[in-house]
Amino acid sequence: MQFHLNGFRTGDPEVSAPARAAAQPETLPVEADVVIVGCGPAGLTLAAQLSAFTDIHTVIAEQKSGPLELGQADGIACRTMEMFEAFGFAERVMKEGYWVNETTFWRPDAADRMKIVRYDRVQDVEDGLSEMPHMILNQARVHDFYLQVMRNSACRLEPHYSRKLVLLEIDPQGSASHPVKLTFESSGNTKTETIRAKYVVGCDGARSTVRHSLGRALHGDSANQAWGVMDVLAVTSFPDIRFKSLIQSASEGSIVLIPREGGYLVRIYVELDKLNPDERVSARNITVEQLIAAAQRILRPYSFEVKEVGWWSVYEIGQRLCDKFDDVPASETASRTPRVFIAGDACHTHSPKAGQGMNVSMQDAFNLGWKLAAVLRGQCAPEFLHTYSAERHAIAKELIEFDREWSKMISAPLKTPGNPDSKGVDPEEVRGYFVKHGRYTAGTATRYAPSILTGEKVHQHLAKGFEIGTRFHSAPVIRLADANEISLGHAAKADGRFRIYAFADRSDPASSSSRINAFCSFLSKAADSPVRRHTPASADIDAVIDVRAVFQQGHRELNVDAMPAFLLPAKGRYGLRDYEKMFCPDLKAGRNIFDMRGIDRGHGCIVIVRPDQYVAQVLPLDDYAGISAFFAAFMLPA
Repeated sequence: MQFHLNGFRTGDPEVSAPARAAAQPETLPVEADVVIVGCGPAGLTLAAQLSAFTDIHTVIAEQKSGPLELGQADGIACRTMEMFEAFGFAERVMKEGYWVNETTFWRPDAADRMKIVRYDRVQDVEDGLSEMPHMILNQARVHDFYLQVMRNSACRLEPHYSRKLVLLEIDPQGSASHPVKLTFESSGNTKTETIRAKYVVGCDGARSTVRHSLGRALHGDSANQAWGVMDVLAVTSFPDIRFKSLIQSASEGSIVLIPREGGYLVRIYVELDKLNPDERVSARNITVEQLIAAAQRILRPYSFEVKEVGWWSVYEIGQRLCDKFDDVPASETASRTPRVFIAGDACHTHSPKAGQGMNVSMQDAFNLGWKLAAVLRGQCAPEFLHTYSAERHAIAKELIEFDREWSKMISAPLKTPGNPDSKGVDPEEVRGYFVKHGRYTAGTATRYAPSILTGEKVHQHLAKGFEIGTRFHSAPVIRLADANEISLGHAAKADGRFRIYAFADRSDPASSSSRINAFCSFLSKAADSPVRRHTPASADIDAVIDVRAVFQQGHRELNVDAMPAFLLPAKGRYGLRDYEKMFCPDLKAGRNIFDMRGIDRGHGCIVIVRPDQYVAQVLPLDDYAGISAFFAAFMLPA
């Protein structure tokens, strides 16, 4: 963690010096750059990211009277944990949450189909998929961590609670700079407030007022299947109560069991009766006692005595998707730029079975946040914002398709053993599907299609393990300046900067004839260097594009002061040297990043990584024209 850059400071380094006074929750301001509607996972992810920029005025408003306290989502995918590391609270989640290490599978006992028996257990996440675990933690705690990031930021960003959005109007003629007008009811509907914004993001859930204001709707189907969910403290003889488990009974339905943080709490998703066509689950008046009774029937012969219910709910399975995630009709993308966006449940809804709802919602916001910042700070043209809907709609569509298949499989009746004509699903099929799609549920299967932000795979062979369009798969390295062992991806924070990781060839990086030295010389001196072209003259050299190098030699073989000067940049008001730009491989068996990620040792390469941690391009180390053209395609000169 780096601080003291602009002077010695004491106290908690995670608390930035305030750039302005904290927002006054009693009154909305007249204008803002970005107004976020909704304090769910998507809204808080977006607010936390935008709070990193003191030159962007962000407002976040929430209908509820205060922060979420319990219930709702709890699954945190490995990919989301990688994102949390960028925000600075992954360690807190790992300390407090439940680690999902193995998943067990239960089916009817062949000797007595009224009873269940464990038939398999599998590792939940494959080895090497991520340096981060699959975690379980109450959504409210995730909100708390984001709120702390916002409060600790230089912006001192605080939500405005008890604000219900009642009207959203886009008026490009009436106010060129702040064309979106929002009207909120506040203080128990006794008064209204209005605020104008340059951009608005609706993170206000499945019944999104922002989405309705745009005339957009969620489209999809309902499976006509009711499920209940409850967080309980229970005394039970079921042996896998502290394992994530999928339990399928012969005739009473299925359970998805999720152990919760704290060592005692457990979440039970329990299958209920089929719904009639057009019937809503609310019409059944289902009680928590019915959920408990259903769980007890499915878990036979094991006892299950609930002592306390922390939270419970019932829902119906359905998968729905909005046709576009911004306010611009598809036919007008060439002539209009987006002003209003929707994220999370406002644009896609699905069952909780795959554990992807909260995760995908936060990734929506992570995708959008840095793009809004880039446009508002003059780094990219407003047309750049079209990439949000294009990228995230495709990902949400994949999620819907996966969730539909997985939910159908879990809710399907089981085949009768010995009767090949019986309809239904074999438990082995369910286990096989779970294992096959492990990368999807871990959140690491996302692939962005080629675009101005995602290059073609012409040079993919230079770094086979950093697949273009997928998230940057971190690996261990040794920092040259202090021999500190770190994970390379953890050097990148949620600060809106692009990263260029330059992997050197075998030659001595100190040599004036080495490829890495020539590359650094190009970045620091050439007129078409993307670093020079896109970085304001008054800013630190890494303010927009953060360049880091990984050498092939061991850290004891190289001298810091002999390395290219570009990799020891002078920064801040004192011109202090940044010693954290250079790394070497961990030479212990199985930990060399060049081998782990299939990097061409003879030629080296450049890996460009977006601010949301996705690999944008892989290029040869000496392809100066290629790297310049990549950034020039969407970034404006400083």
